[in-house]
Amino acid sequence: KTKLKIQLGGGIRTMKAVEDWISRGVSRVILGTAAVRMPEFVQEAAKAFPGQIAIGLDTREGKVAISGWAEMTDMSFIDLAKHYEDCGIAAIIHTDIARDGLLGGLNLTETRMLAEAVNIPVIASGGLGSMQDIENLCAVDMKILNGAIAGRALYDGRLDAKAALERLNLAKNEIV
Repeated sequence: KTKLKIQLGGGIRTMKAVEDWISRGVSRVILGTAAVRMPEFVQEAAKAFPGQIAIGLDTREGKVAISGWAEMTDMSFIDLAKHYEDCGIAAIIHTDIARDGLLGGLNLTETRMLAEAVNIPVIASGGLGSMQDIENLCAVDMKILNGAIAGRALYDGRLDAKAALERLNLAKNEIV
């Protein structure tokens, strides 16, 4: 009922679920645990729905977490991302779960490392809490990132969405 682009993730493990969400108007489906446990399904979904499948890489100390962060793997998040480079994944959402919801800033070091390691657009997530974080995203070395996700900072009013978007748009147009 809106013109907003919506992405959705969590518990999606079948092509029918992907199809159902996309048919209801979801722009992008995020697959997380499935990226570790069901790589063939993720590749099939990316092929069937070009530009509409993202990988959610939830990490702690460089390792991938799955099952709603309840289980840590010993898999490197960069190695996992590289596995999906040539199958049509639209984006990777990198969330440092040690920061998510704490408003202490994004893990831009690891997120930038990921963006430099793969040819898939990377979105930062987990910890964005202030206009200073927006300024950090505007730095020249962060322009490699495709975006960032804000949650709690918007809900509790610490971050003004309009001001943040204006600053990010200005940075995108700045000549460096």
